[in-house]
Amino acid sequence: MTDEVIKFSAFKTQVVGNHYKDMKIQPVEFIHKNNIGFCEGAAIKYLARWKQKGGVEDLKKASHFIDMLIEMEDDPKNLPAA
Repeated sequence: MTDEVIKFSAFKTQVVGNHYKDMKIQPVEFIHKNNIGFCEGAAIKYLARWKQKGGVEDLKKASHFIDMLIEMEDDPKNLPAA
C-alpha cells in the first residue's frame, strides 16, 4: 500500500465544455499571473474562446467589456451608480 497523495487541480477540470482545455495556458492563469483587471480579463477570456465556443457572440461580449473600460477610463468621475 502506498501513501501517495493525489493533488486535485481545478485547472485540470472544466465544468462545462472543453473550450479551454486545449489551450497552452488558460485565460484565468494568464489574467491572474499578470494582475489584469476585471474588464480586461473578461475581454481576454471571450477573445481566447470565441472560435471554440461562442463565435461572434463572444466577440460582441469582449467588445462590450472593452467599451465599458473605455467609458470608465475616459471619464472616471462619471461612473454609473451602484
